[in-house]
Amino acid sequence: MDENTRYVAGIDVGSENVRAVVATVGKDGAVSVVGYNEGKNAGMQKGTVDTLSGPAEAIDKMLLEVERMSGFNIDSAFVSINGSNVMSVQADGRIALGTPDHEITDEDLDRVEGATVLGKIPANREILDVLPLSYTLDGQSGIKDPLGMTGLLLEMRANVISALMPTAVNLRKSLDGATITAEKLVPSVMAAATAVLTEKQRENGVAVIDLGYATTGIAIYENGDLQYVSVIPVGANNITNDLAILLQVPTEVAEDIKRRFVTGVFKDDDKEIVIKKGHSELAFSRKEVNRVVRDRLDEIFAGVENEIKLAGYAKKLPEGIVLVGGGARMRDLDVYVKSILQTATRIGTPTGFGGIADAISTPDYACALGLALLSAESPSKPAIKSAKKAKSLKKNAKPSFLKKIFGKF
Repeated sequence: MDENTRYVAGIDVGSENVRAVVATVGKDGAVSVVGYNEGKNAGMQKGTVDTLSGPAEAIDKMLLEVERMSGFNIDSAFVSINGSNVMSVQADGRIALGTPDHEITDEDLDRVEGATVLGKIPANREILDVLPLSYTLDGQSGIKDPLGMTGLLLEMRANVISALMPTAVNLRKSLDGATITAEKLVPSVMAAATAVLTEKQRENGVAVIDLGYATTGIAIYENGDLQYVSVIPVGANNITNDLAILLQVPTEVAEDIKRRFVTGVFKDDDKEIVIKKGHSELAFSRKEVNRVVRDRLDEIFAGVENEIKLAGYAKKLPEGIVLVGGGARMRDLDVYVKSILQTATRIGTPTGFGGIADAISTPDYACALGLALLSAESPSKPAIKSAKKAKSLKKNAKPSFLKKIFGKF
């Protein structure tokens, strides 16, 4: 293996599932997937941790297969964060540079960033990222990168991404239980956007909608930059629960009906939906099933439309909407969204990855792949240690969550 090759990882911690991707980064920056896996999660409600041991055990168990497949021990990664408390706010700041011939340095950029966020974010929130939108130097606006320029007064406008402090702290504690260090916490929808959007779409104006299990994330891009992020506390599982209540069946059966028989076209007919359960058959009215699913989708995307309006982008997205997340796998969902929001809509699939990425080039893996890509673009040290340096993977494998607990006794 080339000594210049780096190894990176992304872990998507969802309310229902956890997914991980391990990739190599070559000298030319090419990202190749070498391992992936997913598993059921526990201890989370609508994107936030409510039991520390649940996500820790789920992540620990899921990563064993990723390490076996990739041949590398994972001890750190870029990790997704979710929940309706994740949000963005645009803020301004300015600093004096001293003399007219002062050349702007990285330290100056850090100072103006500090001035931009100072007093703008409540103390109970953790700043996840500060994304520069533009700089102004001595009255000259629209500057993208002022590094090396000279001037007296530097101003910055940025998008500040934050989450409630307990949400971030408890997520990190869960990762600690799985002996994983979060190099960075990234909102799920932002990570997914990294994997599915083109530069042209970011430049012209586009919204990414991440329809997850319990939440729906919205990220809006224009002029190449992230302009707005929010999360609403309703997701694809609400549709499943509605069907389970209406049809008086377990949620597993309701999910099966949703995936097999519901489409975004919502074509009603007199033909019943018939499924087998054990040795018997169950029959349901297609019209009733369609009505329940559509009612819940109407609620979800009314919330999405409201967020787009709040951001000031109603009818102002030339590149339309890109759908990602597990909920985006519902058949013809893009047809429904296009008719409701009256804008071009497509299902987002990750592209540009090498290795075994074809197996996971799906909307539900967009977040994990995007996290790995963000880690690859980061100047940080390699996130994964090669297990080949040890005598065996088994010897270096970390103990399971339960073993670590009982080992204390």
